[in-house]
Amino acid sequence: MKTATMPALRVEPELRQAAEEILRPGETLSAFVEDSLRRNVEFRRVQQEFIARGLASRDDAKKSGVYFSSEEVLQELDSILASTKKKARK
Repeated sequence: MKTATMPALRVEPELRQAAEEILRPGETLSAFVEDSLRRNVEFRRVQQEFIARGLASRDDAKKSGVYFSSEEVLQELDSILASTKKKARK
């Protein structure tokens, strides 16, 4: 597979210095930037999917007329959490 280059990135000298100061041993600035780009692409993909699920859920609720209060949702989440903790202790 062919690789592609990203456009040159102009930043303030302080930002470049801050990035260089936190590099791990053996890590290059290019590797750091690539990793940051990959993480942000994945984060935004997950974020878009989350929003799409939320909008679909909203639309389903409008169609069905079935809604749940925040208290009901939190009680259900507490129940799931308690059940999971109980299983983990065994």
